[in-house]
Amino acid sequence: MFTDDRRREVFRQLRERDTRAFAHLLAPEVFARAAQQAGVVVGNSALNLTNLVWLGIASAWHSGRNFADVLVLTLKILRDSGACSAKVPKRRSKSTRRSKHDPRGGDPTQVTEEAFVKARKLMPWSFWSNLIRVLVDSFEEQHPDTVRYKKFRLLALDGTSIDLENWKKLSSYFGTAKNGKTRGQTQARMVLLAFPTVRIPVRYELVPLAEGERTVAARLLNGLRRDDLVLIDRGFWSYGLFWQIQSQRAFFGIRLMAGVNLRTLRKLGRDDHLVEWTPSDRQWKAQGFPDSIPLRVINYQYRGFRPSAVVTNVLDAKAITRDEWVGLATNRRVGHVLVEGLYHRRWEIETSLKELKVVQGMEGGLRSRNPEGIAFEVAGHVVLYLLIRWLMVEAAKAHDADPLRLSFIGAWNELVDISHSLLTSPSQRVVRVLLPLLLARIASHRVAFRPGRHYPRPNDTRIRNKGKGKRYLPSKLQTATKQG
Repeated sequence: MFTDDRRREVFRQLRERDTRAFAHLLAPEVFARAAQQAGVVVGNSALNLTNLVWLGIASAWHSGRNFADVLVLTLKILRDSGACSAKVPKRRSKSTRRSKHDPRGGDPTQVTEEAFVKARKLMPWSFWSNLIRVLVDSFEEQHPDTVRYKKFRLLALDGTSIDLENWKKLSSYFGTAKNGKTRGQTQARMVLLAFPTVRIPVRYELVPLAEGERTVAARLLNGLRRDDLVLIDRGFWSYGLFWQIQSQRAFFGIRLMAGVNLRTLRKLGRDDHLVEWTPSDRQWKAQGFPDSIPLRVINYQYRGFRPSAVVTNVLDAKAITRDEWVGLATNRRVGHVLVEGLYHRRWEIETSLKELKVVQGMEGGLRSRNPEGIAFEVAGHVVLYLLIRWLMVEAAKAHDADPLRLSFIGAWNELVDISHSLLTSPSQRVVRVLLPLLLARIASHRVAFRPGRHYPRPNDTRIRNKGKGKRYLPSKLQTATKQG
């Protein structure tokens, strides 16, 4: 007969062998710190919080397999390789037979999907969020220079929708798209805060479509540090968010929203002005915000595109100059990040969302039919993406490269190719040989730097209907104009 101790030992081997490339990043003390901050107990069962995190990562890694396959896949490899030499116990009599959903005893390579689902439902969200926070803090401690621009810690904020299967529970909780090509499609809203210089997630929330992005952003932006600089998409334009950031002695950069009336105070330089914004909406005054906010507006125009402007509360023109905010990066040297074009590094978070949803297979690869299961799977995907990006930073550091110039697809494929060797090799060989080899292979996949390259979007050159007789001008012009 097998005891729970035996099953825990098998899962200990699982943690050491499956996805061993991440074992040094997800050390036991990381889980302990996350549990302490969340005020929960990790537990000692086969399906404790630590093992559930690893199973969440495995579910994201093997997105093409169902939960039952993921649960036993690595355990089968362990037993086949001799790491788990347990034999299946003899059949019990009816009087002593346990439920088929009981995760205790029996074959240690058999944990039913039903037992996993029950344990997953009991997993507190606070543990996931604190685990990501602990990982981000550890990354910053080890690589502080990679997330900073001058004195600022650089962040980016954006949102996206995730298509889900049209199951009744999912549609009821998350909602469905009301218009466009995806009308009637069940979707969840995801808002992400990330380090754009390394594309590492910092915080995120998964919410129903009915909850606005600005509302979610207000929660994510709580707890900013002094001198944080958040690059924000224009869709998050909000007087409340601006004051929320400024009250924490942090900073933001955002594109100017059309129709906003700004009063010019003085000129700071070419196309660079200090202004004041006094919103007409009285709700902000009722919420205790000041009547106005001082801002800085930087106007620019790239060849072939209509004029635009960046708005920021970094009022000191010497702290970040106009050229640093909006200049095109045409001569960036390898290994140097953010030489020019600071605001437009906001686009790195768009790349992160694409890599999460498309390359890593989060959109279209979620299997659950209830909101709790979807939240668990998305958390596994975010943690997996964070760990892969962390490995890419280590590879870039070891081989004198820029993390943004390494291919995520290349890193993913190298992890797939080396996974069997990591599973079956002794620990010493993994540390001394395989991990350095993996980093070298990841660093070999370089993405060419092409400044000024433009990838057309469907509505770049079309005038779009805004409603009520108004229209959106195309962002890309038909005729070339002057360079800003």
